[in-house]
Amino acid sequence: MLLLPLSRRLWACLALLLAPTAALPAEIVDAAYVASALARGAIAWDVRDTKAYADGHLPGAVNVGDVAALLRDPNREDWVPVAQVQALLGRAGIDIANREVIVYGRTGDPNPYWVHNGLRHFGAKASKVFHGWLDAWRAAGQPLSKEAATRSPVELVLKPSGGELMDTPELLERLKAGRLQLVDARTQKEFAGDDIRAIRGGHIPGAVNLPFEANWIDPDTSAKLAARQVTDRAGMSLKTADELRELYAGLDRDKEVIVYCQSGVRASVTATVLRDLGFRDVKVYEPSWLGYAAVLRAPAEREVFVNIGALNGRIAGLQGRLADLEAELAGLKGAAR
Repeated sequence: MLLLPLSRRLWACLALLLAPTAALPAEIVDAAYVASALARGAIAWDVRDTKAYADGHLPGAVNVGDVAALLRDPNREDWVPVAQVQALLGRAGIDIANREVIVYGRTGDPNPYWVHNGLRHFGAKASKVFHGWLDAWRAAGQPLSKEAATRSPVELVLKPSGGELMDTPELLERLKAGRLQLVDARTQKEFAGDDIRAIRGGHIPGAVNLPFEANWIDPDTSAKLAARQVTDRAGMSLKTADELRELYAGLDRDKEVIVYCQSGVRASVTATVLRDLGFRDVKVYEPSWLGYAAVLRAPAEREVFVNIGALNGRIAGLQGRLADLEAELAGLKGAAR
């Protein structure tokens, strides 16, 4: 029988199909792993705000408040300076240099993944994400706590690596050389330039659009929650490993993959999933589209610029309408007296 040579792409597809089903991912862990890790001294870090933490959390978990407000620059929306991160973690006793850290928030919340990728960047000994959180923890018959936990402060010296996060100059070098395998984890409308959240809309040339919600069992869960079509976040659970492999079958796991979104948060989810699927070199472009769009010489596809004049006009109109409503409300209150 004559065997015809197979293309490299076909071989890659066959390898994916024949690959054995992976065991529980190495970075994204379940309730059983968390319970075992806590028993051996791992640190649980609840990255939600203080009110959510007070309503119930993993026993012994520490909380410093909403990480999106504390550790992200309000303008650039990426990590605050290393010295600030180092000081906050040290005060909270989150000893990433010597202890395993389990990061969690609400099911489907990308912030724990953003923190996890940042901890890897800052030289964490071992960091994991507990994706399922409350539902998975309760389903496993594990208790919650409402008692605030504190840890003794530690002295930390963070040593950022170059293997986790990528900056704009490095990305532009890759783009110029044509050595890019890019995943855009934003929505389809953001990718197409129809939803503009920076100085311009569009996407980086050559990027493949795979919204981070595609990692979920039901990518439409957020919309369904907003419309009150569902009452819980179960649809935000991750797909099976086989389903995720199929989702990313068009990517070469042996080549560098760069993931971006609006500011690096949603991209962190996809980056972590890819590493757990066996992709060898995955980086998050930290400034993401917010930073890239601001570099006007950087090429873009489906490029659309924000009309500042029109935007200011709409804002002025809304402010006028708000003033009218406030005056109307004041009149109603006066008539009621």
